[in-house]
Amino acid sequence: MSRPRILSGIQPTSESFHIGNYFGALRHWVALQDDNDAFYCVVDLHAITVPVDPVLQRERTRVSYAQLVAAGIDPQRSTLFVQSDVPAHSQLGWVMMCLTGYGEASRMTQFKDKTAKGGAGSASVGLFTYPCLQAADILLYQAAAVPVGEDQRQHLELTRDLAERFNNRFAQTFVVPEPYIVKDTAKILDLQDPSAKMSKSVPAGCVFMLDTPKQITKKIKSAVTDSETEVRYDPQNKPGVSNLISILAAATERTVADVEAEFGGGMYGPLKVAAAEAVVAVAEPFAARTRELLDDPAELDRLMDNGGQRAREAAQPTVDAVYSAMGLQAGRV
Repeated sequence: MSRPRILSGIQPTSESFHIGNYFGALRHWVALQDDNDAFYCVVDLHAITVPVDPVLQRERTRVSYAQLVAAGIDPQRSTLFVQSDVPAHSQLGWVMMCLTGYGEASRMTQFKDKTAKGGAGSASVGLFTYPCLQAADILLYQAAAVPVGEDQRQHLELTRDLAERFNNRFAQTFVVPEPYIVKDTAKILDLQDPSAKMSKSVPAGCVFMLDTPKQITKKIKSAVTDSETEVRYDPQNKPGVSNLISILAAATERTVADVEAEFGGGMYGPLKVAAAEAVVAVAEPFAARTRELLDDPAELDRLMDNGGQRAREAAQPTVDAVYSAMGLQAGRV
């Protein structure tokens, strides 16, 4: 019996993933390998919707790939690849753009959020059409489910609409994917501003997976709390303390209730120490494995090449079917 196919990706926009990426997504990707035909990619084409430095872009892509392996993605069990290594993404991306109405694209809330400060006039067309390429990423591999966060649900709905539109207008070609949203995904917030998600753009409140143990400990011990002294999980009134409880729960794979039962009523100091130690215990071997991969560029190249080849072989039949259904000229070998 064939396993259901899933697909998800992550952008190489930083020198390191942060603990929100790891606890909120990557750890679940690892678990999903057991029962699914998993396709995971470093979506570097999405990263160029904003100005990039070519040297930095290439290095970040390699570091991101190494971190996915370090996290536990097995290149033998899963197809792990770099998006730009598969030309079919760009080919199908253009088709998806031509199927998408201007009004549909205009309603995407992430575009509005990202251009709120600078204005839409400062954004690239690529940023505007980002969801169309994301739809192509998913539909290329006939993924039945897509592990996504709530912030990506709208993009997945567009993907479903485009798949159904193509199927109805041309030929039954695409699997219409379902969202796979993990209910107990850890929501990790900024250590200095727990009203916002942890983000690489605010490094003071962000714990990176490749930070040193000393850096991790310093950041967590410096996390904002409140004027009270009692540990209690109350995201509304005690967001800083609640965030520390969530981090400790995620790092030790326990429930928030278990952590609150152990530290509830106590002072903040022991909670911070425990959270820092737990995160270091996860991040230190992760960083060591990442460095090991980066120190062997030939092996990293081999893994990336193999993943790219497998992804190209899986994607090409979909592009061929789409081109045939639309009356386009498919390439000839």
